[in-house]
Amino acid sequence: MTRTDKKARYLPESKHTDYTRETAAEGVESVLRLLEGRWKLIILFHLFGGNVMRFSELERAILTVSQKMLIQQLRQMETDGIVRRIVHHQVPPKVGYCLTPWGQALCPALDALLSWAALRDEMTVAPSSPNSEI
Repeated sequence: MTRTDKKARYLPESKHTDYTRETAAEGVESVLRLLEGRWKLIILFHLFGGNVMRFSELERAILTVSQKMLIQQLRQMETDGIVRRIVHHQVPPKVGYCLTPWGQALCPALDALLSWAALRDEMTVAPSSPNSEI
């Protein structure tokens, strides 16, 4: 007989199990404020997995973003604690960007969003005719 006491683990209790509609809506709104912006999610995907990328690498990886917009989005995410800016004091200056542990913790949530978006194709059914039954 195998022992399961060391194998079985319980999920940690969440601190936020008592949401109401209002508090959940406020929480979602504050999260969306952190991630709003056309380029933030794309930047996050490039930095997931502990990648440290220089500004020029990010700029090459995201071809359609302007320098100004990339700088703005990175600064906002740095201020919000999602991205960390690493400055190497040398000539010419070298700056790298990576995710903070809190920013990296966003990965499973974004993976879940991608899975949810993929369901759309699976669940999309040809438009039904007006006489068809539901």
